Amino acid sequence: MTIGDMRHRLHLEAPLESPDGGGGVTRTWALVAEVWAALKPVSGGETVEADGVSGRVSHEVWIRFRAGVLPEMRFTLGTRVFEIRAAIDTGERHRFLRCLVEERVA
Repeated sequence: MTIGDMRHRLHLEAPLESPDGGGGVTRTWALVAEVWAALKPVSGGETVEADGVSGRVSHEVWIRFRAGVLPEMRFTLGTRVFEIRAAIDTGERHRFLRCLVEERVA
């Protein structure tokens, strides 16, 4: 990984849940940080959901190491949303964080 590969400015967001008054919760997203990242598509596929075709694309997102990145968080790039599935400290050296993410494609 080279720094020059990190040309995408992504927003790292964390979920905020508040009671909705009916026994459930309302989820919103709060910006944690803006990070430079390398975004690399890995694979894609389609599934049928509710009588419609839904696509998913798996990516690797590489960022500088930062503590506290969890699978319940997500990255956004404009209107694109990347749900974090795993965050891996590559080589356990605290240099880079490799995040396996999934993007839903309409």
